Amino acid sequence: MLIKQELISRIKDYFDLNVYETKVWLALLGKGVASAGEVAEISRVPRSRTYDVLEGLEKKGFVIMKLGKPVKYLGVKPNVILEKLKNNVRKDAEERVQSLSKVRETEEYVKLEEIYKEGINPIKKEDISAAIKGRSNISNYLREIFQNAEKEVIICTNVEEIRSKLKLFEQTFSILQKAGVKLKIALFGDDKVIKQIEKKLNMTFKRINIDTKFFIIDRREILFYLSKDKNMEDTAIWLNSEFFSQAFASLFEMAMKRSE
Repeated sequence: MLIKQELISRIKDYFDLNVYETKVWLALLGKGVASAGEVAEISRVPRSRTYDVLEGLEKKGFVIMKLGKPVKYLGVKPNVILEKLKNNVRKDAEERVQSLSKVRETEEYVKLEEIYKEGINPIKKEDISAAIKGRSNISNYLREIFQNAEKEVIICTNVEEIRSKLKLFEQTFSILQKAGVKLKIALFGDDKVIKQIEKKLNMTFKRINIDTKFFIIDRREILFYLSKDKNMEDTAIWLNSEFFSQAFASLFEMAMKRSE
């Protein structure tokens, strides 16, 4: 059975195997049941290495050893392996989340906060700015600056942005409203979709004809996107500048009045 190198390379990466392991597993899947010698012949893996590879695959759950003499092996179905790997990833992720959740309770985390505060205090607030890359990183940063809002949050974005992060915005809007923070929101996009989001969130939004995305917190902080190209990585700029934020907020309000 001749298997293309390209397939071996891709399967190897998908299932986190080395080249010999991949060749042996594929050989068994194609043969059904085979002895170590047969596996070596089919896979073209050196016979001296085949036994070690089969033992390793058995421990990983990719291969089952058939009882009897001579000893033969069966390749485990790809679907079973895939589900097992998914469960392993899910379990590892859950354990990692639980582990990270406990970090806040440690002395080391308290020390980290102290180091951060000591380092940030000497910096003038108006000099603070940051470039944030990646959808999830921007979402996390938005969540953080929303939590700092005390009086007002201005949001100007497209409806797809709200829909793609509906859980984030739903929770955030609820928290801000309960805290008495005033929300001013304008959306660009399909009116039907906007109405669906309004119904979902039990809110009313202004409509705009400009496809742009920015968020202003208490007229002192602003986060705005640099690109709307779907083929490019999301990039946003955050500025802690009262002057810039107030200027942007004034332009926003002027645009809203003209659209009425």
